[in-house]
Amino acid sequence: MKIVLTSMAGMLLAAASHAQQLTVEKIMRDPKWIGTSPDNVDWGGDSKTVYFLWNPEKAYADSLYSISLTARTPVKTPAAERGLINARNNATYNQAYTQKVYTYQGDVYLQDAATGKETRLTRTAEQETAVGFSFNDTRVVFRRSRNLFSWNIKTGETEQLTDFTSGAKPSDKPATLTPQQQYLQNQQQDLFAVLREKKAKTEAAKAFSKSLPEAQQLRTIYIEDKVVTDARISPDGRFVVYRLYKAPGGNSSTQVPNYVTDNGYTAELTARPKVGNPLGASYSYVFDREKDTVLPVRTTALPGLGDKPDYLKDYPGKDTARKTRGVSVYGPFWSPKGTHALVNITSDDNKDRWIMLLNCATGALQPVDRQRDEAWIGGPGINGANMGWIDEQTCWFQSEATGYSHLYTYNVAAKQKKALTQGNYEVQETKLSRHRDYFYLLTNEVHPGEKQYYRLPVTGGRAERLTSMPGAHSVSLSPDEKWLAYRYSSSNQPWELYLQENKPGAKPVQITSLAQSAEFKAYPWRTANVVTFKARDNETVHARLYTPDAARKNGAAVIFVHGAGYLQNAHKWWSQYFREYMFHNLLADLGYTVLDIDYRGSAGYGRNWRTGIYRHMGGKDLTDQVDGARYLAQQHGVDPKRIGIYGGSYGGFITLMAMFTTPDDFAAGAALRSVTDWAHYNDGYTANILNRPAEDSIAFRRSSPIYFAEGLKGHLLMCHGMVDVNVHFQDIVRLSQRLIELGKNNWELAVYPVEDHAFTEPASWTDEYKRILALFERVLQRR
Repeated sequence: MKIVLTSMAGMLLAAASHAQQLTVEKIMRDPKWIGTSPDNVDWGGDSKTVYFLWNPEKAYADSLYSISLTARTPVKTPAAERGLINARNNATYNQAYTQKVYTYQGDVYLQDAATGKETRLTRTAEQETAVGFSFNDTRVVFRRSRNLFSWNIKTGETEQLTDFTSGAKPSDKPATLTPQQQYLQNQQQDLFAVLREKKAKTEAAKAFSKSLPEAQQLRTIYIEDKVVTDARISPDGRFVVYRLYKAPGGNSSTQVPNYVTDNGYTAELTARPKVGNPLGASYSYVFDREKDTVLPVRTTALPGLGDKPDYLKDYPGKDTARKTRGVSVYGPFWSPKGTHALVNITSDDNKDRWIMLLNCATGALQPVDRQRDEAWIGGPGINGANMGWIDEQTCWFQSEATGYSHLYTYNVAAKQKKALTQGNYEVQETKLSRHRDYFYLLTNEVHPGEKQYYRLPVTGGRAERLTSMPGAHSVSLSPDEKWLAYRYSSSNQPWELYLQENKPGAKPVQITSLAQSAEFKAYPWRTANVVTFKARDNETVHARLYTPDAARKNGAAVIFVHGAGYLQNAHKWWSQYFREYMFHNLLADLGYTVLDIDYRGSAGYGRNWRTGIYRHMGGKDLTDQVDGARYLAQQHGVDPKRIGIYGGSYGGFITLMAMFTTPDDFAAGAALRSVTDWAHYNDGYTANILNRPAEDSIAFRRSSPIYFAEGLKGHLLMCHGMVDVNVHFQDIVRLSQRLIELGKNNWELAVYPVEDHAFTEPASWTDEYKRILALFERVLQRR
């Protein structure tokens, strides 16, 4: 065993041959050497100006640029105007689109959409947020601290709408006295006239107060030890639906030591709790301002709320699941005139999602759609905010009911659900047009590795494809819906900005062409070819393949495992793993064949692929890597004894499982910032896939590399940042101790004292990848 510190002089490993055009040092510099792509594309309210972030001058930070429909050369916006422009571009309109409201520097502004005239509504030290319109568009509403307020557009009057107050409601009953206290009090009254007179005056004052007309007061809503996380008012101003959250008891956070500090003392960074720690609870209520009543949203009657998960069959005679399931209510989403309120409700084990109509007068719920998944609810568009109304009787939402995320409508009067899209592809983004006559959709219908933009009538039918270039489009629709501004990229070309009319067959016009530096353009970057192969269960696996020139092919191969689990990398656009993409070009220059697999659990391929790792991470996601190695041996002339594997985060986890549980398939592995024991990762991610440790110990044991370390045969490099607040450094320390106790010798650990989960320092990136390259060069070269 060998442990190395990156700061130790003389320990840097030799780079690749200087004859190569690419080197690790060149690739891993500050990414600005590549050039910078435009980002955060948005339209001005006039539909004539496009704004975007860009940094062609390679400054410290991006600047705001703009173009107009007539002047398409990008112009830098003064820094002082950037915040106000962003605020105006994110304004909320009234129903008629004649007025819009926004917040800037914590205050509220109202603007006439036609004339541009602005009125400042607040000037306070407190921050105002969550602005919109209500009371049939006669008032602006906003949130200040925990409470809602309104501003009357006609009179200028501000009214407080809610009074949420911490603590319990004071009791109206007098304090109960003990017999001893009662005796002493009576004795005082008997002995002292002054006390009798004082008592009489107090009772007379109370009687007089009760005889006066009661002043109208805003109801105080006592929230006890909870916090207000959301409050929304109905379009007519009558109902406020609000959500409270109660944090779990105790402090279950972990501490991460930071050794390289300004003052020379070790500091403790507070990080996330571990999976299985107590969860907080969510509570939803309706405040009827007209009747001055508060009612709970009646979630206890949700259909199937008491259903038990299927995994309990592995624990006969022992019910490890919690006795009751908590739920969280998101919304409501009001119909245009406020007749109906739609809410999205999820169970805290994430196995159920209910879309319900909320009767605000009673708190009762009426079902629209229920999706049950014995693994977990997920997929694109399946979240609390992605739903709404086409008209007063028809709502829309997305569901994975068919195994792929698709768009549905539901008619409230007829109680009929209708699928607007269908097929073995995903609807990844949905936007309803301003006039509610079209949906704009981003889908991968053409190919799992492409993202194309479509226009679909709200009644269904044929969708019109609006974009055409192979790759991915990230689209911003102009407010008047006549133009598209989008970022586009291909597998070997970073993102650039394009402008196009909103009609099928329109020609896109490239706006930015300086995103790539001359140095970057000088190298002939390979197109990352997307290929497929068959897994052992006959499923089709997509992957990126990098092949060397025949004259340089060395018969060895490297498999890269992307991170996050639920992420897609075998696609036709510029990868977020751009450093790894360049490194794979370097490996191919050196003669290696490189395969980058969208294994089970990856995004873009529907529900069954997404949940293929349920209760066993390191199962099908790992065998997909092994089957990929066999594909390379059978189809691309790779020596099966000379295959390496590497990846970071989830990719590091898979690398460890590969080296420990399939040691004869991989001669070398580099595991970066790896999860080594899922019982030590976070709850939000892990509990979806493996449930929780005390409830499903089988799933955690068979999914955690630390239990299989005795299987190590090949050469293993592990790299980890010491201030990683995501996958804690403790993870790799515990595995290292396990390897030491097992007497394993062919492993090493490189630690990075100033790095979090995502490295930021070019020196750290360079050191890490020089070690990875040196490992593969040493082990995988012909022996």
